Amino acid sequence: METTEIMVNYGPAFAFAGGAVAAIFGGIGSSIGVGAAGTTGAGVAAEKPEAFGKILVLEALPGSQGIYGLIGAFLVLNFFSDKIELVTTGVGLQIFVACMPLAFTALFSGIYQGKVAAAGMNIIAKNPANGGQAIVLAAIVETFAILGLLASFLMLSAIRDALTVAA
Repeated sequence: METTEIMVNYGPAFAFAGGAVAAIFGGIGSSIGVGAAGTTGAGVAAEKPEAFGKILVLEALPGSQGIYGLIGAFLVLNFFSDKIELVTTGVGLQIFVACMPLAFTALFSGIYQGKVAAAGMNIIAKNPANGGQAIVLAAIVETFAILGLLASFLMLSAIRDALTVAA
């Protein structure tokens, strides 16, 4: 009995899974963070309705990680859709791994930014004049999501450039 080997290229699946994981983890981090901030914000706004504008800014901040995750997915699609025939299983795994800095920093910074934003809302509840300080504290957590996006962008760019040279 004769056997025939079928070579399957899983590269595109790994590549697109990396972009999907970045978007999903960013969305999860943002959802948890916005939820944490929102529950505190609702209580503070009930007591100090005049502080709603500052509360709203803090409420929105953890949502940016979901946007960064979506940017990561678009990077994968934009960088590799026209080179999909060059994305071998090995290259697909490289792309998947290159998406992980963004995925994990977006997940965790979204969660923790929501906690910091909620604490900032408590600062505003005690003294609305300290709203700027609360926003700065929450924005510092954002830095790590941006660094994760930058790391993933640089790695994805290097992989794309290597494929361009190979083509």
